[in-house]
Amino acid sequence: MERGVRYGIVSVFVVGIRRRDPGAIVNAVLAFVAASLPDAIEHWHDVEFRPWQRVYASIAMLLHAVGMLGPYDDIWWWDHLTHTFSATLLSGIVYTASRNRGRDPQADVIGAVVGLGTLWELMEYLLHALANRLGFEPVLVAYGPIDTALDLVFDLLGAVLVLVVGDSALENFLESTTRSP
Repeated sequence: MERGVRYGIVSVFVVGIRRRDPGAIVNAVLAFVAASLPDAIEHWHDVEFRPWQRVYASIAMLLHAVGMLGPYDDIWWWDHLTHTFSATLLSGIVYTASRNRGRDPQADVIGAVVGLGTLWELMEYLLHALANRLGFEPVLVAYGPIDTALDLVFDLLGAVLVLVVGDSALENFLESTTRSP
């Protein structure tokens, strides 16, 4: 299934080229690289992803890439879905690192998601403004302050989901001394 999702990302890349859509092309390339990270992480570190974790991460990337072909503009909830997925990925990394250091992960997860989410929204706005000023098609689209606030709300939803299910969903990444009894 993971391979099929990666083929989906490649398909978005091809459609982006056919449409001459730089946003879709760039997002598909970044999504493909991000979907390949579990392989690199397993190679560099002594961890093993479960099949569902690999598929989950790949689907999150596919959703972002597909969104650039129209769903971000046409489906009101698409952006909420992708922000929630992305926030769960970030939260999972922070949760694991925090728990493996013997810390309570709540403050770390919420801080990382709010901080990086805010930086992402600022970058999205700046890249959009710069592209418009230079006469280029923006690779990222900023939809205004209400959208930014909603993006951060759904980022927090992803963080809360990980805080609720983190121990069981990420136990294969937790060192044995940090696992719950």
